[in-house]
Amino acid sequence: MRKDDCLFCKIAAGEIPSTTLYENDDFRVFFDINPASRGHCLIIPKQHYDTIFDLDGTSAASLFTLATKVARGLKAELNCEGMNLVQNNGTIAGQTVFHFHLHLIPRYTGDTVNVQWQPGEADMDELKALAESVGSHI
Repeated sequence: MRKDDCLFCKIAAGEIPSTTLYENDDFRVFFDINPASRGHCLIIPKQHYDTIFDLDGTSAASLFTLATKVARGLKAELNCEGMNLVQNNGTIAGQTVFHFHLHLIPRYTGDTVNVQWQPGEADMDELKALAESVGSHI
């Protein structure tokens, strides 16, 4: 399935040029044109999924298998010191293109990438209740 008005569907189909790092029948990996750091790339499924909530388990497993290979390749070539994997779902979470995509962001000492939050304090009783209620949906 594909959406005609989706930017990433057009990139996946090769209708919009991208600097493609890797491609197979199911995914395209390309460098971000507004990178957070050197080597920042995205993995997109060629089939359209708006968010992780729509992604099937088989595609997710294949995507993360590919992500480990791409991350190793980036580390070998760029000698980065770390890697952030960022995946946003919904406007509130910062998603701007509504086609599932995974960012691989190489990290270097002194870079300006900021993927942080203020740690909260967990209530253990609430966590236990949440584990039971959410677990019933899995």
